[in-house]
Order: sequence, then C-alpha cells, then structure tokens
Amino acid sequence: MEASSAESRLANVKTIVSAAASFAASVMLVRSIAQEFLPYDIKDYVFHGIRKICNRFSSTITMVIDEFNGLVSNQVYEAAEIYLGNKISPSSSQRFKVSKPEKEKEFVVTMERNEEMVDIYNGVKFNWVLVCRQVESVRHFHNPRDLNSSLRSEVRCFELSFNKKHKEMVLNSYLPHIVEEAKSLKQAKKTIKLFTVDYENMYGNLGDSWRPVNLDHPATFETLAMDSELKNTILKDLEMFLRRKEHYRKVGKAWKRGYLLYGPPGTGKSSLIAAMANYLKFDVYDLELTDIRCNSELRRLLVATVNRSILVVEDIDCTIELQDRMAEVRAAEIRDFGGSPQKQVTLSGLLNFIDGLWSSCGDERIIVFTTNHKDKLDPALLRPGRMDVHVHMSYCTPCGFRTLASNYLGINDHESFGEIEEAIITTQVTPAEVAEQLLRSEDLETGLKDLIEFLKVKKIENEEAKARESQAESITEAESMEQ
Repeated sequence: MEASSAESRLANVKTIVSAAASFAASVMLVRSIAQEFLPYDIKDYVFHGIRKICNRFSSTITMVIDEFNGLVSNQVYEAAEIYLGNKISPSSSQRFKVSKPEKEKEFVVTMERNEEMVDIYNGVKFNWVLVCRQVESVRHFHNPRDLNSSLRSEVRCFELSFNKKHKEMVLNSYLPHIVEEAKSLKQAKKTIKLFTVDYENMYGNLGDSWRPVNLDHPATFETLAMDSELKNTILKDLEMFLRRKEHYRKVGKAWKRGYLLYGPPGTGKSSLIAAMANYLKFDVYDLELTDIRCNSELRRLLVATVNRSILVVEDIDCTIELQDRMAEVRAAEIRDFGGSPQKQVTLSGLLNFIDGLWSSCGDERIIVFTTNHKDKLDPALLRPGRMDVHVHMSYCTPCGFRTLASNYLGINDHESFGEIEEAIITTQVTPAEVAEQLLRSEDLETGLKDLIEFLKVKKIENEEAKARESQAESITEAESMEQ
C-alpha cells in the first residue's frame, strides 16, 4: 500500500512538472510569436495584461525609472546610472559599457542594455535591469534625443524589483541614498573646469554664456607657500561651509560664502583660488568686471553659472566706477537732463549681485574677490555677508619658504635655512620671487647661495624705494604748505 501511494504521489509530481514545463514552453512560444508579429500597441497591451495577472500571485514589485520625465532628464535615472556603474565588477556583470568623454580624465562605466545587476542595501536584495527598446520616432515623439533622429529612437529605463514589504524603505531610504552616493561619486571623478565669458554668445542660450577649458593647476593646500595657521583657518572655514546647507536655509541666507584676498602681486592669490577649487572639486568662473557693460549682463552671467562653483572677480579695485559712489549720481543727473548715460556696472548692481535677490540663484557658491589695494574698496563691499572672510596674502614668511624649498628642491632642512629665514623676515619679498630664484639652478647648493645673494640685493632695493617714497611725500607736503 505504501509503495503504491508513493508511486501515486510521484506520478502526480511528474504530471505537475510536465504541465508546468508545457505551460512555460507555451508562454515562451506565444511571447516569441508576439514579439515577431504583433504591432507594438497590441503587444504592449497583451504583455501588460499578463504581467498584471502574474503580479497578483507574486510578492515582488517592479519600479520603473524612465530616462526622461517629459523633456527633462530624470535625476533618479542619472543617479542610478552612476551608482550602478560604480558597482560593476567582473563577478557582478559579464557585459558593461566603457566610455571616455572628450576633455575628461576619468573613464565612465555603465550597464549594458538589458543586463541585470543585484545590489544589497541594509541586508535587502534589489534586482536592477537596464531595459532598452527601439521605437519608431517618425510618427511618435518619445524623448529629447528624437530631435536629432528621423528614423528610430531608443527608449531606456531602469526596472528595480524587490519585495513588496520594502516599498517604503525604497522610497524613503534606498533611492535617496543612491542620489546622494551618485552625487559624491560624480564630484570625486569630476574634471575641474575654468570658465571665461563668451561675449559672442552671451545673448544666446544661457549655457553658452561661458566657455570652459580644463583647469590643470596643480596647487594644493599642502604646496601653498602660506602660514600654516592661515591655511588651516581657510580649510576649516571651507569644510564648515560645505556641511551647513540646512543652517543657511534655516536662517534665511543664500548658501554662499564671500572671500577677499588682498595683498601685493606675487603673494599667491591665484594659487590659493586653484587650491580651493582642487580641494572642493568646484568649477571656477573667471569674471572681468571691466568687460561687463551693464548690470543686466552681470545678472545674466550669474544665472548661467552652476552650483558648486567658485566665482572669481580679480582686481576689483581696478573697476573705476565701483570706487566712486558718485558714478550713479552722475548717471541719474544725465538722465534728468534727457541724456543717454553710458551703460555701466554700478556699485548697487554689484551689491545686489553679491547678496541681493540675484545672489540666491543657485546653491553652494563661493565668491572670491582679489585686490592689491584693500583701502581703495568701498566700505559697503567689505562687510560680512558680502566678503565674509578677509585673507591677507602677505610677503614670504619662514614657513612659506620651507614649503617652497620642499616643493622645488625636495628638502625640509639645510644648514643655510637659518640665514635665509632671517633675511626673509627683514625683507619684503614675495613667494613668487623666492620660487623664481629656486628655479634658476639645478644644483642645490648653488640655488641656495643665489637666493641668499638675491635677498641681500632685494633688501637694499626696498630700502632705497622707501627712501624715494619718503622724499616724494616730503616734497608734496612742502608744496601744499606753500600754496
């Protein structure tokens, strides 16, 4: 009896397995026929119905993340593409795509079409598939790429499958994690750009207002010839700025920071800006105010810059109209008399650009002003909120010299360092001048001796220059008294 019962159960199992296999084979046959012969609209309807029936008996749900949301790129799709590209390994995928955009340093790795990948997050398994299908684009508009195609278009999306019970975690935790992780990955691999104004295309598309080139400046905070305490102060300020997004929003301020770098030429202002860009991985926008004709142009250029960038306004003291508040008064008087005042960037226009309504057009911005003469700037520019951090770029110090010696000569100490440092303390010499002397000779001993001689000559020249200035001031005072 038991043997007969076991045989009966085995026969039932074989029947069920055979029926399941036949059903699966039939489904595959129907799917193949449908893929080959049915029109797209009917095929999509049939498959949608089949999926709907199957989903009723499954604990798995699938979330579709399209590449475009109308005519706008889908941020979640872009983030998933970067995130999953970083997860690709020989063990996780047998096929993937590799590309290298022009003028970029890093290779870009992405999933190949219709490939699958498994990701584990907080112990939960998530299945990803990059689904791509070709559609006719002559009669139907499917995505922005169709603007450049008259035949066929590829529609792409990610399908994310997971257990139904994890739906809330996906929406509230997993997808936000992917967006933030992708942002960090993109920033870490970013090739920093230096943008200059493209005056020929300024009034075309906003994106064409600036012309980019790669910024390959090697400066870092480690190589800057600055006082170590000042460097640490700047680094701490930058780090605090980066993590205080919610604080800025809470207090009602635009998420930006203003720096004023002042000091004589050759003290490393441009190198500090490059070091900030390399440290933050921020693009740099170089703005020449003297070439801007009016406030509206200034506003347009500001709107055309991107987030996470440094806007540099060099030699702001050389912009004559900004030094003189009466420039706006004169312009108003000309208008009152029916004249046509010359267009100009005014002080009020610049202030609105720095901390007015237009300054809030973007997040995570740093504005850096440089000047050789801080005393020439209007006091309205200098207050906190406009120029929050004032950095005095001084003449070379002993600490700065040791950094230069390490950079250029590869040494951290030498018997002549004491004599050189004493001379540097009593001589106004810029880091650029010291660096130039260290470059003149390939022989270490000769280079250091030449630097000592240079410092002696420089000290004499500085004393003679001060004497001439003092004499000139005395003559001027005497002439004024006579008048």
